[in-house]
Amino acid sequence: MQEFLLVFRQEASNVPPTQLSPDQMQEMMKPWQDWMGGLAAQNKLANSGNRLHPHGKVVKPGHLVTDGPYVELKESIGGYISIYAENLEEAVELSKGCPILHHNGNVEVRQVVGM
Repeated sequence: MQEFLLVFRQEASNVPPTQLSPDQMQEMMKPWQDWMGGLAAQNKLANSGNRLHPHGKVVKPGHLVTDGPYVELKESIGGYISIYAENLEEAVELSKGCPILHHNGNVEVRQVVGM
């Protein structure tokens, strides 16, 4: 088995607000829990990952710090998980069940390569 990182992206204008009611949060998280639970049941979930706050900083060469991340892009990275798959094709197939795809988002699939 190889490890793959699934990075969840969506247009910055579609990013859900950080302040949701408990009911809204539960409604938003249910499809994610179901999908990730299915991956775990297949022993494919390597790391349950995390959501990422939409705001942060970017450190560039010369110790330049800017607001970010990637303010010039229209997409925002919302979170990530890592999974196990036999190859890139299987990792892509597993990512097709990601709930972000139902909200005009996308999943970047990258193999994790050890140092």
